[in-house]
Amino acid sequence: MIRPFNVEEIFPDVEAGSARLPRRQSGSSPQGLAVTLIADYTIGARAWLPTTAIVALLGGFGVTAGAARTAISRLARRGVIEGSRQGRSSSYRLTEPAAAELLGGGIWIATFATEPDAWDGWWTVVVFTMPKEEKTRRSSLRAQLRWRGYGPLYDGVWVSPHPLTEQAHAELVAATPGSLTTFRARQLGFRADITRDPIEAWDLTAIAEQYRTFVRTWEPLLPRIRAGEITGASAVRARTEVMDTYRRFPTLDPLLPADLLPSDWPRARAREVFRAVYDGLIEPAQDHVRSVAAQDGPRPDIRAHTVAEMSTGVMARSSVRTASR
Repeated sequence: MIRPFNVEEIFPDVEAGSARLPRRQSGSSPQGLAVTLIADYTIGARAWLPTTAIVALLGGFGVTAGAARTAISRLARRGVIEGSRQGRSSSYRLTEPAAAELLGGGIWIATFATEPDAWDGWWTVVVFTMPKEEKTRRSSLRAQLRWRGYGPLYDGVWVSPHPLTEQAHAELVAATPGSLTTFRARQLGFRADITRDPIEAWDLTAIAEQYRTFVRTWEPLLPRIRAGEITGASAVRARTEVMDTYRRFPTLDPLLPADLLPSDWPRARAREVFRAVYDGLIEPAQDHVRSVAAQDGPRPDIRAHTVAEMSTGVMARSSVRTASR
């Protein structure tokens, strides 16, 4: 059975203009946590966070002060954050290229699985050939296909039930000039026991289990969130971790049409749980981040956002207003 994903393959370092966002690993690295934290509470205004506040917030995840400062330094070298110093105190904020990339990613996450489900029965087929010794190019192409939701029906034949945009096609061709061909096709209804169905390019059982594990992990918190029992650092930690986990689903699940999926597909419930946790903890988490960062007074520029705000681009408009002042 073909595995549905390989995290290191799907999440290579992402180019964001002059910024390189950290690789999203199967676990949560200090750099990845730092990016999620900073984006979740400052991206609208690209607000500055004191270094001591970032270190303290990462400490809530068990990251040592030394590891936190190393993560900050590496993110600055990558061009993800930029620093400012006043006397002996330093602060950091997202760079414009990183903020733009993260805003786009936020819209992608927030709108995932919200469009009406419709399928015309046609598959997009990408066929490529490449010498085995060109492992780097081959891995790069496979990563790009995975990122766009394609699955490997055979080694050099990848499929998706969704159309391939002109821009995406141009990017794939640029990565493999002269080695790639694309088609739109229907599957012929020959005997099922002697042909391979395109849906077999994905391990549906494994993908469904990822969703069910997510629901089992986070659903038990909902009564405590509604009762206001999760506050302070615990609220920040839960809100960051639920985002850090859910953000992988838009790549792990290629949004296969409902006609091709089991009737009990758990995607919708996972999304409901994600929204309930992420939005339900917005006030206590925001209050805690503001209190940790309030070295010189109140910090109204530190503001958390809801899933709905992410999906409509409210944060992007806020960023533009701030940058134009």
